[in-house]
Amino acid sequence: MNWEQLLSLKRQGDTLKRLRKEQDETRLGFEVDYDRIIFSSAFRSLQDKTQVIPLSKTDFVHTRLTHSLEVSVVGRSLGRIVGKKLLDKHPYLSEVHGYRFSDFGSIVAAAALAHDIGNPPFGHSGEKAIGEYFKSGKGAKYQKDLTKKEYRDIIDFEGNANGFKLLSESKEGVKGGLRLSYATLGAFMKYPKESLPKKPTKHIADKKFGFFQSEKDFFKEVADELGLIPTRTGEDFSFSRHPLTFLVEAADDICYTIIDFEDGINLGLIPEDYALEYLIKLVKDKINTKKYNAIAYMEDRLSYLRALAINTLIQDAADIFVENEDKILSGDFDVSLLDKSKYIAQTKDIIKLSVERIYQSHEVIEKEIAGYKIISDILDVYTGALVRKKEGNSSNYDGLLIQTLPEFYQRTNMSLYHILLNTCCYVASLSDSAAVHIHNKIMGKQL
Repeated sequence: MNWEQLLSLKRQGDTLKRLRKEQDETRLGFEVDYDRIIFSSAFRSLQDKTQVIPLSKTDFVHTRLTHSLEVSVVGRSLGRIVGKKLLDKHPYLSEVHGYRFSDFGSIVAAAALAHDIGNPPFGHSGEKAIGEYFKSGKGAKYQKDLTKKEYRDIIDFEGNANGFKLLSESKEGVKGGLRLSYATLGAFMKYPKESLPKKPTKHIADKKFGFFQSEKDFFKEVADELGLIPTRTGEDFSFSRHPLTFLVEAADDICYTIIDFEDGINLGLIPEDYALEYLIKLVKDKINTKKYNAIAYMEDRLSYLRALAINTLIQDAADIFVENEDKILSGDFDVSLLDKSKYIAQTKDIIKLSVERIYQSHEVIEKEIAGYKIISDILDVYTGALVRKKEGNSSNYDGLLIQTLPEFYQRTNMSLYHILLNTCCYVASLSDSAAVHIHNKIMGKQL
């Protein structure tokens, strides 16, 4: 892969080439990507979607929106640090093509801002709940009418694939969705493969999948334009990652490792002494002991350690990327950047404690159980109504239900796969509170 292609400013539907040196510096294309994402309705819905604790009533607990903003900030720093080093190494990118180190930061920041945009309500259990409805719930009856890949798209419903759909899906009068640059879309594409074959290798890019069958053609167009390396051909195709995806992933890993841990401390799920000990191990070489001991309050001590920890991991991840640039460009770097970190023992300890004390806490589990029921009931009601309408035997009640859907999701003049997938995407678009509200309505619990 080469950086000139990887930094493509092309957008869906473009007929002329967009050159970096001809860009308006006051309104740079990569920065436009960021603006389009942050003003989108899909991004706004993240303000009421679970990051750690579903339906939390506590102000200081992160939502998907605050998490995404923080990841974008970390991603921008990572991109700028790496971009500066890459331009020093490859001066032609600046001298001939006009790229600046800030471009790398803008691309990573935009992709990082959108990295959770396709995630359903109730955290990762929301993805599982959608899949379980079609795998072992009432939706399993549709398997016989779908191809293997179509069925796998749904039973392994993936927020990353839904995110790509949201960012790029055309609607009447709106060609190409948000029409982001292909560089930003490429950096967003964490798992550049389709849903089958499932986990064909241990390569990090094969861990999950990144597009539904409905977006297969456009996904390939983006990959080809960027010069991503094909890793499978024929009916099952996949590609190497866009190099900047590793920075987006690192920004996410850094934030959820440190900031989810911080939420657990603030919620009282992790004792302060325990937590501070774990963070101090991570930053012991960087900590200013005199400054730390002078801080009177726990939340301030925690903020200081958090900032120090994030900065430590940013510098480490950037170094790992630059050291492994050749392997990354050839598609041979097969793990996340933090898997190569010199702080891996410390981060694994923090994640282990978070899993035990936060992600598996009774509060989280109880709300995830409720989320499973809510998502299953909503899917059952709407898929049934839409399929019956397509088959021409819908009831008056079905008609009333369908009218409560946004107009885009009311359509039935399409294949069964597209109807089911669109309904899954509708459910995924709901915030936690909206899902609860709709469930109460359709179950007759609220007028």
